[in-house]
Amino acid sequence: MAFWKKLEKETKKEVLKEKKQKSPQQEKEKIGIGIKKENWFEPEGELAIDAYQTKNEIVIQSTIAGVNPEDLDIAIENEILTIRGTRKKPEIEEHSEENKQKNYFYQECYWGPFSKEIMLSEEIDASNVEATIKQGILTIRMPKIQRKNKRKIKVKG
Repeated sequence: MAFWKKLEKETKKEVLKEKKQKSPQQEKEKIGIGIKKENWFEPEGELAIDAYQTKNEIVIQSTIAGVNPEDLDIAIENEILTIRGTRKKPEIEEHSEENKQKNYFYQECYWGPFSKEIMLSEEIDASNVEATIKQGILTIRMPKIQRKNKRKIKVKG
């Protein structure tokens, strides 16, 4: 439990630090990587995740329905896991009768680019990380590097 409290505290500090450094206009104009040039100023959505650890691994899960595996970019660099992707709106002919009659009364689904950065406080074996999508759930399993904390030191006389 201490791991997650520490992670939450560090993440809050980083978010507050970033917000202080950016003007409200800069915050609105956040640029997403991998976005077509004409959409540079489109804001990114933030991916909701669940994160937990076991004795041997850290696991990240996220509902990712509607996202193709080829539209995801997952990377680990400097103890930060980054998940980026794009959720494309279902294709309906642009000039179809249904498209002309759309009058939303409620719209919560996020379509477009999204990302999430997660600071890892445990050392992981990046070469053995596995990511899978099953039934619309992205699961990333990151094995921890098991280091011996106790070492016997022989005293020479």
